[in-house]
Amino acid sequence: MKSIFLALALISTLAHATEDTEPNPCDEVENDVQTLACSAYGKTAAEQLLGENLQSLNERLQTRYASDKAQLNDITTKLKAAQQLWQKQREADCAIAAFPAKPGSEAYKIAENDCMAQVSDDRSEFLESIGQE
Repeated sequence: MKSIFLALALISTLAHATEDTEPNPCDEVENDVQTLACSAYGKTAAEQLLGENLQSLNERLQTRYASDKAQLNDITTKLKAAQQLWQKQREADCAIAAFPAKPGSEAYKIAENDCMAQVSDDRSEFLESIGQE
């Protein structure tokens, strides 16, 4: 039951990220196998958007600091370090969020995927907000 509620929450989160005409595993979730497929899809979609927003931020920084290579190097080094720390934090937080499900179980993977999708979406929004004119 919990996994169905998580899937429904994920579906509503993904609704803004995908076009209605594109079929995806979250369109008709009726069982645990479909819930797992939907959670994996949500995680992948969130991570793809995160990568795109990180790339976009790097491009904004390149443009903004093109004339000051030292400042560009400083901010990109800080961004890279922050991203690596954030990834470790995300993994640790999502392991906690998946508890008490047994690691490796379907319920654990669904909870972990859903957490990673949500946390990645939050990070993506944060990165998107940096360096906007």
